[in-house]
Amino acid sequence: MPSSPSRLLALAIAALVTISAAAPADAAKKKSQRTPTAQSRSAKPKAKPRSAPRAPARRPAPLPVKQDKAAQLNRIYDEYWDASMRLNPLQATFQGDPRFNDQLPNFLSAAWRQQSHDFMVQWRGKVEAINPDGLQGQDLLSYQIFLRDAQNSLKAEQYPSWMLPINPYNNVSSLVAVLGSGAGAQPFRTVKDYENWSKRSLAVPALFDQAIANMREGMAAGVVQPRALMEKVLPQLDAVIRPSAEESIFWGPIRNLPDDFSAEDKARLTAEYKRMIEYRLMPAYRSLRGFIATEYLPAARTTDGMGALPDGQAWYAYNVASTTTPVRLPAEIHALGEQEVKDLQQRITALMKASKIRGSMQKTFKAMRSDRQFVFNDANALLARYAEVGQQVDAAVPALFNHRPKAALEIRPVEPGRALTSSAASYQPGSADGQQPGVLYVNTADLPSRKRWAVTMQYLHEGIPGHHFQLGAQQELTALPRFRRLGGDVAFVEGWSLYAESLGQELGLYSDPYEHLGYLQTTLLRTVRLVADTGLNTQGWSRAQTIDYMVKNADISASDAAAEVERFMALPGQSLAPRVGEVKIRLLRDKAKAELGERFDPREFHHEILKDGSMPLEILDSKIERWIASKKI
Repeated sequence: MPSSPSRLLALAIAALVTISAAAPADAAKKKSQRTPTAQSRSAKPKAKPRSAPRAPARRPAPLPVKQDKAAQLNRIYDEYWDASMRLNPLQATFQGDPRFNDQLPNFLSAAWRQQSHDFMVQWRGKVEAINPDGLQGQDLLSYQIFLRDAQNSLKAEQYPSWMLPINPYNNVSSLVAVLGSGAGAQPFRTVKDYENWSKRSLAVPALFDQAIANMREGMAAGVVQPRALMEKVLPQLDAVIRPSAEESIFWGPIRNLPDDFSAEDKARLTAEYKRMIEYRLMPAYRSLRGFIATEYLPAARTTDGMGALPDGQAWYAYNVASTTTPVRLPAEIHALGEQEVKDLQQRITALMKASKIRGSMQKTFKAMRSDRQFVFNDANALLARYAEVGQQVDAAVPALFNHRPKAALEIRPVEPGRALTSSAASYQPGSADGQQPGVLYVNTADLPSRKRWAVTMQYLHEGIPGHHFQLGAQQELTALPRFRRLGGDVAFVEGWSLYAESLGQELGLYSDPYEHLGYLQTTLLRTVRLVADTGLNTQGWSRAQTIDYMVKNADISASDAAAEVERFMALPGQSLAPRVGEVKIRLLRDKAKAELGERFDPREFHHEILKDGSMPLEILDSKIERWIASKKI
């Protein structure tokens, strides 16, 4: 599911804040202390004075144990969510909760990391104090997911991610710029909104100073970014730094002051924002830029992969386990990727031969990128093709699915104002009650890049049975705790959408060999990422070696491969989750089919995968194991 820049920054800061929650090593060694429950099982009621016999009072029938536990846990989850919003006001802002839009804690500080550690230990203890025996269905899943996420958060404390607060893809300075520009999650609709940002910006200089202090600690400890990455950060800072407020990205909210503001408020806010930008924000940006240019770059490392950092191999393995599953070690993913790359290349060669497409694989893919036969003449033709594919999918999908969301799916063009920053196709969920449809947005700008052979694959990914079926089903689970309903596991969500693409052949939708080749080549690139990311970060590959591997095996340009590799350097292990998730779903299907034989129904399997919403892969594995066992009875 392609993300807008604001969503990417939201995800980036969520990751940054999670990483920043790492407490000092001594704090990590503390034993967790469970909060005592209000009603201890060992407590006995005091004896009452004897009195004359009376008719026994009617008492309401006690709730079954599992219902009572579930109710207790749901109260804890609800309280936890509200407490987490108070602890992390930025997360609240990104969730659309406006209560703390004027607050910006120093989430890079040691004090905040300790506070976050204590917070997670406290809430983990509250949940663990309730024994899971008797929990079933969603109640059991919520229990397992909460504890898994809490444990992952606490495990992160082993690694000093707070020493690496800035890279080109996860950059606190870019986050602040987007929030303050009016193009991000920070709202600028009311006078109070404007005042909120002015107040929130008071904390920016201290946050930037903390980033500098943390990077200095990293320099002393040998935990620094590659120089090749940090050289890309300087132009990002230069794009924000301006000599006057009016030339700054932060002037956007003043330039777009709502018409219904009074003249007095407009004048006051204009003066206030000019002071804020010129005397608070710009000096903070200049200080950060100066530090990176003069102190940090000379100390940045010339190595590329995460394995070169102190304890880097274990650190990377943690990244992989937290975003995919602990069952898959980096070396196993590397080997899996290598085998899958060979298999996909063989499938591509066989398909070309069967379809009588002559020439090499590289020549064929080059023609698919440049031949005018694959280009749409106008925007209406592109939209019409998506609609045509939608009709084909609707006719074919009942063979593999017996449930679909209440919300319909509409196809709409991306608005002109978003076209430059939007992907080729993207999805927006509808409403839980089905009154508002889900929307598959099609970017009709830059028509030469919108290839005819890519439409079916993108429809399956973003629409049906991809994100619309998965996110649409989750949208309807209104009783889920908010930590599940408003979150999502990337390996599950994106893994499902890639799996949905793979169903195109089974549904008879890749009848055009170029559509099938387009799918296989895209899958090949995603699989090459498995090998390249793990190779760079655990196998000792250099940046140049990794670029060369991608160019040779994925048929992409050297510049595109360089951009991919820099992302592996900045966000080690992040690229693995979607493909690992897809492989897991496919393996679970193969296992269910092998064990159930004639009793296996792909429609029931797909419903079982989707019906409970997103979850970590290891929890999905256990759930499907229980489902397979139930089908054998």
